[in-house]
Amino acid sequence: MKKVTYLCLALVVLLVASNKSTAQKARGGIKGGLNLSTLYLDDVEDENVRAGFHAGFYTQLMLAPSFAIQPELNFSTKGSSADYNFAGFRGESKFNLSYLDVPVLATFKLGDDVDIHIGPYVGYLVGVNTSSEGDFGDSRTELDRDDYEKWDYGISGGMALNFNPMSIGVRYNYGLNEIADSDDAARLNKGAKNAVGQVYVAFDLK
Repeated sequence: MKKVTYLCLALVVLLVASNKSTAQKARGGIKGGLNLSTLYLDDVEDENVRAGFHAGFYTQLMLAPSFAIQPELNFSTKGSSADYNFAGFRGESKFNLSYLDVPVLATFKLGDDVDIHIGPYVGYLVGVNTSSEGDFGDSRTELDRDDYEKWDYGISGGMALNFNPMSIGVRYNYGLNEIADSDDAARLNKGAKNAVGQVYVAFDLK
């Protein structure tokens, strides 16, 4: 986890330094859109997608005519609801998680109209709201932020269509870190990792 964090920070510092020589080609702006999130869970009979949102800022720094690096800072909702069956105990749990995500994406340009994005992201957990109903009992305060890993990380990939100064894009974020940090969280989130599909609109503020 630390290696991924240091790598992203090093890339951001490198990009800020290189921006002095590529400032005339740099892009940046605001973006936001729909999140369709879920958790990869064990011992689950049925899992439902959670609809949420993300919003934030991005910059795109040209390193070559057809290649750029795109760091972002986004507030993003994640989580899901699931029907669980754990050792014969049944019920439904809802997991609403909020993160600050920092993706650092390699951007390959197919002309002026299409961008392909791929790269790592690091996320910091800023909020948790969970509830459960079933054989384990009903609760809305059973789990809180202290029961979850504060850091998430993974891989992001997607594409965007550019209609200067607006872009429309899709992206998939695949988490690599298990989110449960306590025994209570692991009981309902055994092996759980974040997965989020996104549809967004970005506006270039040159």
